[in-house]
Amino acid sequence: MSALVRTDDAALAEAVGTVPPASPLAPTPGPSPAGRQRGFGRRVRTVVPPLLVIAAVLALWQLFVTVRHVDPQLLPGPNLIAHSTWDDRVNIWPAIGVTTEEAVLGMALAVIVGVVFAVSIDSFRPVRGSLYPIIVASQTVPIIALAPLVLVWWGFGLVPKIVLVALFSFFPISVGLVQGLASADPDAMNLLRTMRANRFQLLRRVRFPSALPHFFTGLKISVTYAYSAAIVAEFVGAQQGLGVYMTTAIRAAPIRTDLVLGAVFVIAILTLALFAIVGLIERLAMPWRPKP
Repeated sequence: MSALVRTDDAALAEAVGTVPPASPLAPTPGPSPAGRQRGFGRRVRTVVPPLLVIAAVLALWQLFVTVRHVDPQLLPGPNLIAHSTWDDRVNIWPAIGVTTEEAVLGMALAVIVGVVFAVSIDSFRPVRGSLYPIIVASQTVPIIALAPLVLVWWGFGLVPKIVLVALFSFFPISVGLVQGLASADPDAMNLLRTMRANRFQLLRRVRFPSALPHFFTGLKISVTYAYSAAIVAEFVGAQQGLGVYMTTAIRAAPIRTDLVLGAVFVIAILTLALFAIVGLIERLAMPWRPKP
């Protein structure tokens, strides 16, 4: 009887449909010209409307400060912000590099912590009852209150910034992955159990693939916190970074509101870029999922 049951990974993957049947004589057809045209049109419809809204807001902003002769120290126009930030690129480029390093490394740590917590919570009921409330409670602590303590414990280097970014970014990843693991197809689970799949094979072949959409949803939420958490940590204590750059501009005499707002726009662009990178990784990890 045992000889009739295949428990190798290839058989399990074939059983749940994660590996298509081999057919060297039937090459995979590429997208047709009409399909490529529809894809291009979809991307245009996705990108153009928000760009038009942003352009309209910036135009109205510039018109308002020009017509009303608003003091640039109070509210500079977009043109002044762009020119001032570009002229000060020698100072802002190193700050961008430092904050980006903190945000990316913090997100990497958040993914590791989030996956470990989610798998532990899903696999062991006592862990779920004891650890899950602590994870939820950790999100009720304001970052501005916790940042000084983390800096006291680990100093003013790179480590406390990474820890703070991870601490305030891992929660959506953990919650999304826990929900995704619980949504695995029971029929596929039962099928693999009849093939004597162990717990790790069930996780790798059924549960984790079904949880990927939830995981990336949580990851997309988390990346919007990364730069903000890094900058708050820099506000409390740092030698370089966009938080230090903004603090220096605020303390200048006279105050450089244009540079502060320029840094805000840079942070928004960096966050959008990180969000887009996560979206690209999601497409590569789940090529079977229909495009939005």
